[in-house]
Amino acid sequence: MASSDKPEISERKVEEKEHKEDEKGEEQGGFMGKVKDFIHDVGEKIEETIGFGKPDADVTGIHIPSINLEKAEIVVDVLIKNPNPIPIPLIDINYLIESDGRNLVSGLIPDAGTIHAHGSETVKIPVTLIYDDIKNTYSEIKPGSIIPYRVKVDLIVDVPVFGRLTLPLEKTGEIPMPYKPDVDLEKIKFERFSFEETVAILHLKLENMNDFDLGVNALDYEVWLCEVSIGGAEISESAKIEKNGISYIDVPITFRPKDFGSALWDMIRGKGTGYTIKGHINVDTPFGAMKLPISKEGGTTRLKKNKEDGGDDDDDDED
Repeated sequence: MASSDKPEISERKVEEKEHKEDEKGEEQGGFMGKVKDFIHDVGEKIEETIGFGKPDADVTGIHIPSINLEKAEIVVDVLIKNPNPIPIPLIDINYLIESDGRNLVSGLIPDAGTIHAHGSETVKIPVTLIYDDIKNTYSEIKPGSIIPYRVKVDLIVDVPVFGRLTLPLEKTGEIPMPYKPDVDLEKIKFERFSFEETVAILHLKLENMNDFDLGVNALDYEVWLCEVSIGGAEISESAKIEKNGISYIDVPITFRPKDFGSALWDMIRGKGTGYTIKGHINVDTPFGAMKLPISKEGGTTRLKKNKEDGGDDDDDDED
């Protein structure tokens, strides 16, 4: 064989070797693909046979169990349904409350519990809105206003076959920024006047500074005239104060005028009498019950006696 034929034999051997390696690679690739397909098929068969599935969740309600001038306690109810034959852990709960893109409050609840097999659980997410924090951060939010909000909740669960899943939820609503009513003691009308004991009616003017109605159902108060306490009381009184509106409440009181000393004569002469009033009103609102403070210091009121006690009794009640 001529020496010139040897390179052809060598090249043919290299090509055969490369061809065999390619076939081997294809066989290995095909084998791994078959393994992956087999595992996938087994997973699907297990899922079909045992019944694994993704859990379902929904925000079923938002409650405000407590609200006052300082803060609002909010509870978000989330119903989670587990279709799987085994319990699944609720790993984390991320929550956010925002208003028009402004972050009001956010937080994380770790290790939030377990959802029973083929069962459902209502998970309660407690959230506290501190009004001072909101007002200090967003000065355009005014006391007495109603602001829209959006609750965003991410539930992170661990489900066999599927692995770790995030279930995003949202719900919208409104919440108030309550403001205390303004109070004035417009006049004091004597029902029975004597130096030892006087029975009188306090004519209170209440102005609602909020963008929502107030249904007054109880009132407690203490009153000072000429810097002398004439007492106070707790009464049940029904009155509706419409949003940004005014209402009047008459409350009874008994006191001893002789305790006022020389200031008594100014009161009898009908001169303006300085007063202070402090207390609370219990009200119903569209957002739940509230107990709001009322107070007025440095006010001036007038005293009126009945005709039987020497007064003119022309009430001139221009309510």
